Amino acid sequence: MSKLNLSQLSEFVDQWWDDSALPSLCEFVEIPALSPSFDSDWEANGYLDAAVNTFVAWVRSLPLKGLTVSVHRLKNRSPVLLVRIEGDADGEVLFYSHLDKQPEAEGWSEGKGPWKAVIEDEWLFGRGSVDDGYGGYAGVLSVLALQDQGIPHPTCRFLIETGEESGSPDLEFYLDEMKSDLGTPDLVIVLDVGGMDYDRLWITQSLRGIVAGTLSVKVSSVGVHSGHGSGVMPSSFRLARQLLSRIEDQNTGEILPEWLHLEITDKMKKECAQIAEMAGDSLDDFPLLDGVQKQVDDPQDIVMTMNLRPSLSIIGADGIPSIQDAGNVLRTNTDLKVSIRTPPGISAHEVAEKVQELLESDPPNGAHVDARMTEVADGFLSPELPDKISSSLESACQEFYGNSSRSLFIGGTIPVMAMLQSRYPDSKFLITGAGGPGGNAHGPDEKLHLPTAKKVTKCMSAAVSAAIR
Repeated sequence: MSKLNLSQLSEFVDQWWDDSALPSLCEFVEIPALSPSFDSDWEANGYLDAAVNTFVAWVRSLPLKGLTVSVHRLKNRSPVLLVRIEGDADGEVLFYSHLDKQPEAEGWSEGKGPWKAVIEDEWLFGRGSVDDGYGGYAGVLSVLALQDQGIPHPTCRFLIETGEESGSPDLEFYLDEMKSDLGTPDLVIVLDVGGMDYDRLWITQSLRGIVAGTLSVKVSSVGVHSGHGSGVMPSSFRLARQLLSRIEDQNTGEILPEWLHLEITDKMKKECAQIAEMAGDSLDDFPLLDGVQKQVDDPQDIVMTMNLRPSLSIIGADGIPSIQDAGNVLRTNTDLKVSIRTPPGISAHEVAEKVQELLESDPPNGAHVDARMTEVADGFLSPELPDKISSSLESACQEFYGNSSRSLFIGGTIPVMAMLQSRYPDSKFLITGAGGPGGNAHGPDEKLHLPTAKKVTKCMSAAVSAAIR
């Protein structure tokens, strides 16, 4: 079997990025392909279709062997593109990326704008450049680079959706419809994240899930004058606070139920310590008022708390009038919007059921309590990569970055990750990308660091070449 020539790979990828991928990506940037949540007339406007067509035209211009392309359109659902490159070795790899975009945002620098592709220094400015237009280009070129050297590779499929920025509401339907076309991947590669710097490849190991809903505590049918009822009738606010204490220690913020916690391994702790060391003073970058203290102070503990531990936040309230409109009345009810971040690897749906039972059972003072969790999304916990893929990636990282890769933990939730993992529970996952400091995805001056996009492409070539069964 031929050995991958990393020097030849580098020259090939650099040239094809500059001469082929970048011009097409610039065309894509100039298409206002807003995600359906931000464009109610997306189907009539046709911008999502235009984005798909731009990418399809580019793929078909390449000298790829074994290429097939299909666009899937379910009624009233944003289109999904499937690109297949037939392999000449056993194994299957599934790449995921998306072509829909966030809204324009204000505050772009002079001479730049969301729908204007501007190349300046080592950056490509424009909406969708780093989130996530480049992903498909990088993935496809990583396979083309292997074919250029005659390196055997598994069958590679590219699932590219146009609803990710809306929370991927249509993807489940397409995964059902395309089940036989997608096969069963040995490796899933997601190119839609980034890292803390551009000096190494950052590999996302986990994301937290979310369980959110409304805790409603009702005590009376009408409001009662506080001079008459206070001290006798229970306060719905006090009872709500009492119920929340079943989940959270009100003095420390610690989450109490054991079933809401992940066992943090020694390896995770070590990797969190490394992240904390690199982050340095940025871990103190919270907009706290003078004198307000964080709940945790140790840098390693901060990283673990932000990314691997559960948390509870109250993000909204009903039944409570504004101070200006508040009278001396005992209110009938208190409704609180509860948001719980769940650790990676824990079923958010099971947590939602347990949270509802915990809050509704044995209500204090016999209050009428309803705790329905309506927003539920699992987190993501990556399984270990096979040694041959890790070894191939390490060689590529040393060659192209001069550094080993680093693990990254993310405290937020990306539903599509858990969606794919639930579909392919036996697959390995490689979650990475070209995002990083200053990329400003979703904001003004969004931009892609072009040297990093090329390095990511080269590293993915190494990973795919090692994904043969």
